[in-house]
Amino acid sequence: MQATRQQFESIVTDHQARVFSIAFRILGDAATAEEVAQDVLLECHRALPPLTAPDHLTAWLRRVACHRATDALRRRAARGGQYFEVYDESLMPAAEIPPPDSALMNRVEQLLYTLPEPQRAVVLLRYQEDLDPQQIAETLAMPLATVRSHLQRALKLLRSKAERTLKEYTRG
Repeated sequence: MQATRQQFESIVTDHQARVFSIAFRILGDAATAEEVAQDVLLECHRALPPLTAPDHLTAWLRRVACHRATDALRRRAARGGQYFEVYDESLMPAAEIPPPDSALMNRVEQLLYTLPEPQRAVVLLRYQEDLDPQQIAETLAMPLATVRSHLQRALKLLRSKAERTLKEYTRG
């Protein structure tokens, strides 16, 4: 049994931006992120009856968006493309573009795209989605120790890269 039109429209209205944002930040490519978001929402439409609790639905959408975006990255790499695209703000939808005074945030986001995919996904879920490590482990179907390790390594790598590339923003 599929969702009613009204149920599905409500889900799309409430969750479309989150699903797109997760896919975009994992992929770094707006067009592919839109395709992934559409696929996730259509899959949700088919699976709606078992997804009745709002928290369950949100967790399911996060998990599927992460997995579908990762699959898209791997397909891109298999075709000989870059594993991730170079961040291009001009491709980001207007609602997602940070205010002009946020040059530092743009630079930090660019650094995020240089992380390996598993680390990028863990950082995204921790700091964008505000999930704790246990929730991230459940979302990505990873052991908790692996999530903690990815998070620790990613933050260390980001700090190191920031020290080298963001000198104009540091004191000293």
